[in-house]
Amino acid sequence: MGATLNWRRDPDYEQSIVLHEQRMLQYEQRRIQHEQRMKQLESETEQLRQENARGRQLLAKIDALCFPPESSSIPAIATEPGSKPSSP
Repeated sequence: MGATLNWRRDPDYEQSIVLHEQRMLQYEQRRIQHEQRMKQLESETEQLRQENARGRQLLAKIDALCFPPESSSIPAIATEPGSKPSSP
């Protein structure tokens, strides 16, 4: 007499497969969203770097105009070569 298999579908197994596929789709969607956000942040970071560079250039120009290198708050003391500073 041959053995017969008593096989029935497991509804919990099928449901777990469906849930697993749904979770995988959610993870993939989140991964794509994170990737898009990272690209956006990289783009914004590059824009800020460029704006900061322009700001530094403008500040350097302002400093050059307001405080030219030949101006100094300490007057230069004219001395002849070989002379020593005078004592009080």
